Amino acid sequence: MDDGDARLRLVILVGAAREGRFGLAAAEWLATRARLRSDFEVDVIDLATAWLPDLMTADPALPRPSAVRDLSPWLAAADAFAVVTQEHRSGYPAALKNAIDWYDSEWHAKPVGFVCYGGPSGGLWAVAQLRQVFAESHAVTVPETVSFDNYQERWGSEGQFHDTEDCRRAALAMLDRLDWWARALRRARAREPYTYSYPARAEE
Repeated sequence: MDDGDARLRLVILVGAAREGRFGLAAAEWLATRARLRSDFEVDVIDLATAWLPDLMTADPALPRPSAVRDLSPWLAAADAFAVVTQEHRSGYPAALKNAIDWYDSEWHAKPVGFVCYGGPSGGLWAVAQLRQVFAESHAVTVPETVSFDNYQERWGSEGQFHDTEDCRRAALAMLDRLDWWARALRRARAREPYTYSYPARAEE
């Protein structure tokens, strides 16, 4: 089996850090569906427990904080990302932007899909903004998106949420597209490493 046929590591990133988050349930729902496939190994990373610092330094000579260094290998090892995001006031959570900004090469030349939720818009305003942010991070976003509109109405009596056939089909389409891009970009990185010059950091 060559590297192009090896299993892909999918990191599902829970972007909202509020208590009682629908996002954590949505992430586990997607993880369950991804683990039924033979092409993905799945990690779920909850930013609420990553404890990334809120304040960043503009001095690249300073080393990154320990929490940032601890999360870096998990992101660097990923072949693809699925970002779970809430929409709040037509935007995405501050904790998610903070996490994106702490890292550089970890995102480079890797595909990103989205699971979003909100009111009538289903979180799609947040995703539209995140596509621009990830483009600046040198990642590739896929068009297939899982969107849960009016998500408060989807909670079950024991905290589960009720999906629909449309959501299940959207998840399948997104995972298929992430698989294609992850394999293509992994082969491309193996042939020629992706490079972009950021200011050098201090030794970590």
